[in-house]
Amino acid sequence: MRTYIALLYSILLGEGRRVVMADLKAMAEGVGLKNVRTLVATGNLVFEARTAKISGLEHRLEKAFEETFGRHVDIIVRGAEDWLKLAAGNPFPAESADTGDQVAVRVMRSPAPAEAVAALHSYAAEDEKVASVDGDIWLVFSRERPSSRLLAAANHKRMGVGTSRNWNTVRRLAEMVRGIGE
Repeated sequence: MRTYIALLYSILLGEGRRVVMADLKAMAEGVGLKNVRTLVATGNLVFEARTAKISGLEHRLEKAFEETFGRHVDIIVRGAEDWLKLAAGNPFPAESADTGDQVAVRVMRSPAPAEAVAALHSYAAEDEKVASVDGDIWLVFSRERPSSRLLAAANHKRMGVGTSRNWNTVRRLAEMVRGIGE
């Protein structure tokens, strides 16, 4: 058995309805995943499964989600080792220590196109930053503006399938796969 992390792109079901984490956990257990745990109410799962292809796990979870909740949602899966590597590769450690909720990583299903990442720099304000690490996109965004142009620009259409998590969530998921603080 290996440990994996699954990140849902959205837990909104429309008309003010959200996925309840207990229901998400039950869905994952229903497809045979073991030791399923959730982190905060934003669609983060940690689970164990027999060693499998990541794409197969993503497809299995997406299919189960659609059957359970009546809507397709992209789900990105990473193995525990890959998640720990992602967390260790944070290019903005100082900013993360100061304001972990303003540092985010867009975890990509396939590496973000280099030209799309380069184009993100034109959307960044003076106090915002962009970096690509192993195909994922790291951002430091500003709270000074009501809505960051940078965050809006790092979307599916420009970057491909992925989902964003702030540093606080990345760190807590890393702690979960290490078995700390459960």
